[in-house]
Parts: sequence; structure tokens; C-alpha cells
Amino acid sequence: MKNHTTRLTRTVGVTAALALTFGLAACGGGDDSGEGAGATDVTAADVDAALESDEDVTLEFWSWVPNLQPTVDLWNETHPNIQVTLTNAGQSADQYTKLQNAVKAGTGAPDVAQIEYFALPQFALSDSVVSLSDVGLSDLQDKYTGSAWDQVSVSGDQYGFPQDTGPQVMFYRADILENLGLEVPETWDEFTEVARAIKADNPDNYITSIDPGDAGGVDSLIWQAGGRPFSVDGTNVGIDFTDEGTTKFTETFDTLIQEDLIDVAPGWNDAFWRSFSDGRYAMWLTGAWAPGSIRTNMPDTSGQWRAAAMPTYEAGTPMNAENGGSGVSVLKQGDNQAAALAFSRWLTTDIEAVQSQVDAGLFPATTEIMEDADFLGFEDPFFGNQKINEVFVESSKAVSSGWQYLPFQVYANSIFGDTAGQALGAKTDLAPGLATWQDSAVSYGSGQGFTIK
Repeated sequence: MKNHTTRLTRTVGVTAALALTFGLAACGGGDDSGEGAGATDVTAADVDAALESDEDVTLEFWSWVPNLQPTVDLWNETHPNIQVTLTNAGQSADQYTKLQNAVKAGTGAPDVAQIEYFALPQFALSDSVVSLSDVGLSDLQDKYTGSAWDQVSVSGDQYGFPQDTGPQVMFYRADILENLGLEVPETWDEFTEVARAIKADNPDNYITSIDPGDAGGVDSLIWQAGGRPFSVDGTNVGIDFTDEGTTKFTETFDTLIQEDLIDVAPGWNDAFWRSFSDGRYAMWLTGAWAPGSIRTNMPDTSGQWRAAAMPTYEAGTPMNAENGGSGVSVLKQGDNQAAALAFSRWLTTDIEAVQSQVDAGLFPATTEIMEDADFLGFEDPFFGNQKINEVFVESSKAVSSGWQYLPFQVYANSIFGDTAGQALGAKTDLAPGLATWQDSAVSYGSGQGFTIK
């Protein structure tokens, strides 16, 4: 669906990103911690007690996900003393700007907020959201996929409950490959050969596209190649786009882009969807949340799509990455943190609640549903009755660990189009473009008081 988390990162402007920056006065804890952040002394026992209490509580939950009200209704029907009000405070950057303003003002923040994984470190390091480790809820790790749990962890503590994920998947038009007598590629070398065959058949066609303004998409491809350009330890930050995995990515995509096998063009507009519907693009490399977007924006292609694992750099060696996803965090400013934590835990672990969010278009972070026979056995008619969830779950299992986001990732993403994106648009070598992105991010982070190595 168009407003899914990953793709919203494209809309973040520099002004909004600057508004989100907390500065290091908020990163060290103590008296300077998060001007309007509040405090917490809640325990896991308090969270359980909130469910048994007769006290009437009303919680405000910020999320931009459409069709989430039925999930909230499930909670409200079974928890009459803790009622949740769902508020759409704006998509991605709009919500984060409002959230940051509320934190700074000391009033107006919700009790619970959905926060994308890439944006969470800013709120965690500013001490604005409750640490599950401090509360005693960090033993929930087994409830979620490893990659999701990693992404709510900042400097060793957990700052949210994983809500949804986006393991990368290769969606492809089965009819196009079949008409050309092409096999589904399993490696990037095979992917390149399939791309050449598509181009040879029709010079106007491409295997897929890449968006020169989408930092999140490039981050995912680097992650999938084994790259780890970002490292964070408190206020010590590393940025290095010269590691082995990132180099694999740049070398592969230099070939694909410079041979005009991949279209360099903005995504999520009418031309983008038409390119798929018309067969100009044969594949979409994106997160497992994408089926809803495909059905909505390309209804005339029903039955023609299939899903497969991402190509790998070494045959028989699965390695994958996330492309999107978010968690739910409890704001320290709230007066009902125990009840808010109880709701957040339920939202992300209760099987009925999770299934309701799957119905709304999210791909889950919760392991229980990924082992559910009905979930795995679902045959999607839009995808030729393929059991696509089986593909998604295997793709999730293949996500490699160790990826980190910068504590100013929102800002870094906002300048991607004017740095690395320029190399994509010009179809020149990607490594110098990434170096420019790195230099700009280093300069900004240093100016914010981070120690950059």
C-alpha cells in the first residue's frame, strides 16, 4: 500500500528532518534528558496489574496505517476499563515532527506511537520513549523475529514492541518471464542475465526500477549484500560505505544501471504503476508488505504475479534484508504508561490482534503467526494461487543480523536524493555518490555533537 512505512521516507524534507533532531543534550540521560520526555518507574508487574485494575483509562495511539481501527476495536471490546483512541497524526515525517514538538513542549504527546525502525534511534537516544529493558519486558524477544527485535534495540536496550516488518522479496510478472522463456533468477549474476534478455527483446523495457530519492530502498539493497555502513554505540557513530558488502552492491548495480537494464525513476506515482501494468517493468524488489499495493494499483494484472526470494550474491547462500517496518513505543510523557505498555504488548503478540493487522496490509513481526498453518497455507488468487506467505516467511528467516540505523537517519535520508541519488540519476559510479552522502552525514552528525569515526 502506498503509505507503507518504507516508501514514506521519500517524502521527508530537510526542514522536517531538522525539526526531528534532538541534539546531544538529550542523549546523555540525567537532568538534561528529553526536555518534555517525562520519566518512568513502571515495572512488568505494574503492566499486568493495569489489566486487572478497575480504574478507567483512555489511551491515545498514533498510527498512519489505514484499516487499523478494527484492531483497536478488538482491544476496546475486551478491555472496557482501558479504552484506546486511534489518531492518524500524519504519515511518517508529519507524525514525527508533531511527536517531537510535543516532546519538546512537554505536552501533547500520545501514550503510544507507531515509529518506523529507521526513526526510532532518535527518540530512544533522546530518552523520549520507555525502555522495555528498564521496565522488565525485554524477555519478550522470542515473540518476534530476530531482525525485528534487533531493530527496536538501540545501544543494547529495547525501545518498542516490533509491530511489522518488510523482508525483501522479488515480486515478478510470471507471464513476462514465461513469454521470453526465462527462469526466475536465483543469483544476482542470473538477475543481470535476465535483465539483458528483457532489454534485448524490447529496448524500452526494464527488469525493474530504482528510485534516486529513496534512501531506504538503497539501504535495504546494501544490507542484503552484507554491507554494514552504519554503526552506533551511544553517541559514537560510524559511517563507512567502503565495506565489502556495500562494494558488492555498487559493483552489481553499476552494471545494471550503466547498461540501462534498470530504469532510474521515481516510484509510487502513476507512471510507476503503469510501467508494471504495461509490462515495461518485469519485477519489483521490495518488502513483503507489497501485495496490497500491487492489488490496489494494478488490478488488471491479477493472476500474473508471483513472489520469490531475493537473488543472492552466492548461489545456495540465502542472505536477506528488511525493507520497511515499524514498532510501537510508549512515550514517557504519558501518565498511563503501564496501561500503554499492556496495550502495546497485546497489539504485537496477541494472535487475533496480529491477524487483524495482517488483514490491514501489514506483514507481521510476530513469530507465532508465521508458524500458523492457515497463514502459511493461504493461496492468493492474485498471485496465481501461490502460497506467498511461505515465501515471505522464508525471506524473513534469511534476514541477516547486525544492521543499524543512524541516530539522525531521518536527516540522512532527506539528503540522499541530493547526494547519492545524483549518481543514480546520472548513471555514474555509485561509490563516489555514496561517499558524498557519507561526507554530508558526517558533517551533520558532527555538528549535532556526535563523535563520528
